[in-house]
Amino acid sequence: MDNRPIGVFDSGLGGLTAVQALRELLPDENIIYFGDTARMPYGTKSVKALRQMALQDMELLADRGVKAIIAACGTVSSTAADVLSAFRLPVFNVVDASVRAMAEIEGSGPLAVIATRASIESGVFKRRITQLAPEKKVIALPCQSFVELIESGHSEARDPLVQKCVAESLEPLKDRGISALLLGCTHFGYLDEAIKAYLGDGVKLVSASHCAARSMSSYLKARAMTGGSGRVSYLTSGSGDEFARRASDLMGRNISALVSCVSPMEVDNL
Repeated sequence: MDNRPIGVFDSGLGGLTAVQALRELLPDENIIYFGDTARMPYGTKSVKALRQMALQDMELLADRGVKAIIAACGTVSSTAADVLSAFRLPVFNVVDASVRAMAEIEGSGPLAVIATRASIESGVFKRRITQLAPEKKVIALPCQSFVELIESGHSEARDPLVQKCVAESLEPLKDRGISALLLGCTHFGYLDEAIKAYLGDGVKLVSASHCAARSMSSYLKARAMTGGSGRVSYLTSGSGDEFARRASDLMGRNISALVSCVSPMEVDNL
């Protein structure tokens, strides 16, 4: 058994979808989540900045004794994969497992990917899916506004602002007959109901968060590295009260007592 915690990081609240997936797959694991809200959004940053921030985020978690890390950020996963893979701990990104899942989708329609602007501009999702399934047409669409929407407290499918944003952003996919849609940014999992309502039940949604969590679960189980008491703690570089309020809303329970702050200066100096 290995009672050390799992580390998960993201720019803000999106990576909480990976925490929820891990809790379903590995309920006894201890988890430390870091939401780097002081430097959010990541999707508009330069590649150089993203690579540096990825390393700092991993160092923050490593200093707290984690045994493995999920980079629950599609932007970091698509622009700094070599930084993640070179780290001294096992690090799982949200690209590898999710592109494999997309390549295995049956159906004659195109495959689509939505993610942040930086992720789409990197071309990683589209290139990797095409390599694994060259017979498939792949459509890649940036949906940067979804991140700001969720971080500002809007995620309910019945919210008129959510419905308007989803319709405007996904209109290019509406009549393309796509077979599956990869939610390549972990934030987007909180809009899955609104996305399903707009695109219809015939489109399979693939969650990058869930794919990464399943990959980590298999890795830890195969190496007898599981164990813990099911504790989850949350770190943020921004306002603790704001993070706690919005995270509690998204997760459906009050996590205020579990949230701690780290100073942006501490993260920058790692």
